[in-house]
Amino acid sequence: MHIETERKFRVLSDEYKLQATESHRMTQGYIAHDAGRTVRVRISDDKAYLTIKGPSRNGLSRMEWETEIPRGDAEELMKLCFEGVIDKTRYIVPAANGRKFEVDEFYGDNEGLVMAEIELESEDETFERPEWLGREVTGDKKYYNSHLLGYPYKQWSEK
Repeated sequence: MHIETERKFRVLSDEYKLQATESHRMTQGYIAHDAGRTVRVRISDDKAYLTIKGPSRNGLSRMEWETEIPRGDAEELMKLCFEGVIDKTRYIVPAANGRKFEVDEFYGDNEGLVMAEIELESEDETFERPEWLGREVTGDKKYYNSHLLGYPYKQWSEK
C-alpha cells in the first residue's frame, strides 16, 4: 500500500497556467465516503481509475490504493456513485526537486474554486512556494473533493 502525503493550498491567481506542462479534464464520483474513507471513480481524458483512500491521521498522510480500469467499467461504476460529480481541469506544474503541483480548477457547483496540492515524501519535507500559492488548507475537510459534493463552493458564505 502507498501512503499519500500531500499538502493543499488555495490558489491566488491563474499564473500557474503559464507554468503548467500539461492539463487533464476530469470527472469523478464517489461510491462511498464515510469517516474519512473514500472509494472514488475518476475519468481523466481517455483513462479511468478506481481509488480507495483511508482516513487521515493528521490531515497530511493517509493510505491510498489506485488502479487503472477500463473506461467503460468506470462509466458503469459512475452509476453507483452518490448524486453529483466533481468536474475539474487539473494542471500539472513542475516544482523543484522533481516535485509537481497539481492545480485543480473546478466547474459546476464548485466554479470559482482553485486548489493546489503537492505530494511529498515525508510530512516534514520542505518545498519552494510559488507566488500564486495561497493559504494552506491541508486537513480542512471542507476542501476534500468528497465533501464538495454535499457542500459545494457556491454555497459557502466565506470564500
